[in-house]
Amino acid sequence: MLTSLTPTRFFDFLYFSMSTLSIVIHPNPILHHMAKPMNLSEIQNPSFQKLLDDMIETMFAAQGIGLAAPQIGISKRIIIVQMGQKSEAFINPEIVGHSWRTLWYEEGCLSVPGVYGKVKRFRGVKIHAWMRDGKEITLDVAGLPAIIFQHEMDHLNGILFIEKAKSLSDKRTE
Repeated sequence: MLTSLTPTRFFDFLYFSMSTLSIVIHPNPILHHMAKPMNLSEIQNPSFQKLLDDMIETMFAAQGIGLAAPQIGISKRIIIVQMGQKSEAFINPEIVGHSWRTLWYEEGCLSVPGVYGKVKRFRGVKIHAWMRDGKEITLDVAGLPAIIFQHEMDHLNGILFIEKAKSLSDKRTE
């Protein structure tokens, strides 16, 4: 029993109270529907904050680098993106700009296990979203984070990478 919640003990408690959620697998219909926007008044709700923590925990447990709410059966516009050493939650994200340069990148997906394919993506994107603390942000991302954003945004729009891939394989290419 916790008798006093010092900052260290409080965060330890939060860490151990996170849950791993079930990942929805293709061809589940929720993966093909447009996700609904979040009501921004819900952001500070403790149960919503726990959902974000659980999504991050689920992504790590599955060894992923991104996760969208439809992938855990929730039709809301929420994504988790691995940004370097940190995972960030983005609420109601939008791509509001992009580079003119593109690249082909081999992708996989937690909802389509064991399948890989090359997808054409923009090298850089400008994102507008709300963060878990309720702050509105606009940021430019390039490289792998830009690819992750585009992949996760596709999930929010009911699109799977296998619908865009140039070729599909059950093996990763080097």
